[in-house]
Amino acid sequence: MCSKASTQEILMAFSQEIPPYIIESTNSGIEIDIISAALAYKGHTLKPLYFPLGRVPIAFSNKLVDAAMGDMGIHLNDGFYANPAIIYDNIFITLRSRNIIINKPSDLNSLHVASFQGAEKRYPDWLTNVVEENRFFGVSDQLKQVKLLQLGRYDVVLCDRYIFKYFVNQIESQKELELSEIDEHNFITVDPMNYRPVFRDKKIRDDFNLGLKYLKESGEFQKIYDEYLDS
Repeated sequence: MCSKASTQEILMAFSQEIPPYIIESTNSGIEIDIISAALAYKGHTLKPLYFPLGRVPIAFSNKLVDAAMGDMGIHLNDGFYANPAIIYDNIFITLRSRNIIINKPSDLNSLHVASFQGAEKRYPDWLTNVVEENRFFGVSDQLKQVKLLQLGRYDVVLCDRYIFKYFVNQIESQKELELSEIDEHNFITVDPMNYRPVFRDKKIRDDFNLGLKYLKESGEFQKIYDEYLDS
């Protein structure tokens, strides 16, 4: 049963493990910490629940939670949308030594792409040919993406820039691979509206927005990013 707003405990649906954004074992990560801190500004506490990505909005619609971290493209008519907290910035990444240029879908011709799972459905204009020609590899463990690129097994990685940086830092700290320089290729314009948290209670939404504004103005927002991404 959902908690009432008066109890100040907000049960919120999140995706399962996506380091550095979501780290289930410790209820932490950039996304969890920012949402928690924004709610805490007005005295609310966050209680995260984790679901497969596609089930996050379903958990909200079925009234299993008080809030959801995004609607995954399914507009939730019974929810109040907050300002974007976290924006996933997916880019193509290549080794600088390869001198690969990616400005249009045909630039991926003949290249092998290792990507997060589901990207082929999100970016069909870019990836349909890659998939049809068996040059696409969907990876659930995104640490593996970094290794595949660095070892030259794949030409291109498609990944959020901060997820990639997080796992590069992990590899560097473990000294298990000699890392080469990379090039980042922006290929889409990120729409912040795709990453808005949704709340069942309008007042909680408004309190969250105030807290998020404070985090950004005070510098706490950037500090949370830096905590996970500074090597």
